[in-house]
Amino acid sequence: MKRILLLEDDLSLGETIKELLLENDYEVDYVTKGNDVIEITFDKEYDLYIFDINVPDIDGLEILKSLRDADDSTPAIFISAMTDLKTFLKGFEVGADDFIKKPFYPEELIVKVNLKLSSNKKEIAFNDIVYLPKNKQLFKNNENIYLTQIQLNLFELFINNKNRIIEQEELYDCLEKPTGNALRFHINKLKNLTELNIKNIRGLGYKIDRYYSA
Repeated sequence: MKRILLLEDDLSLGETIKELLLENDYEVDYVTKGNDVIEITFDKEYDLYIFDINVPDIDGLEILKSLRDADDSTPAIFISAMTDLKTFLKGFEVGADDFIKKPFYPEELIVKVNLKLSSNKKEIAFNDIVYLPKNKQLFKNNENIYLTQIQLNLFELFINNKNRIIEQEELYDCLEKPTGNALRFHINKLKNLTELNIKNIRGLGYKIDRYYSA
């Protein structure tokens, strides 16, 4: 199980994020102060950091900088209500991998967490399909399956969010020309190539019900 360290001083938001991550099968340590991060990372290793920036003791930017100076390369996502360009650029300068502006939809955070953690895997395997995230290569029965960029975007979104319904608007982000007909066309092509059982949940979106079609 992947382990995440969450730093958020807003208790209500912090507990909400923690529960959301737990529901998605992540192990979570939740702290509210910058100094807590420094102490806990001496004893534990994590697969991902999620840090608010404006927190007590030491702000998230300084914390991540100190971790990077100590050769800690753990991926990090900042969440913050601070939206000025200077803060945004500073976040990436100190070593952040992504940045989410408050307020945000919980699903947005889960998508980014799933993608970040899956990109660190050497391969994702299920049944007779093997996917290499780094090289963007997909194999079925040891044969290379060619996917267009749109189909690949959809594939990654589905396999990284197997436990939830993905809304149509979110799937539209994978398309060059987002329409209902275009989405159905690409999903059907993806199903035919991979045999993934992608179901249309009427009025809600799409979901992988099982890895393979019946």
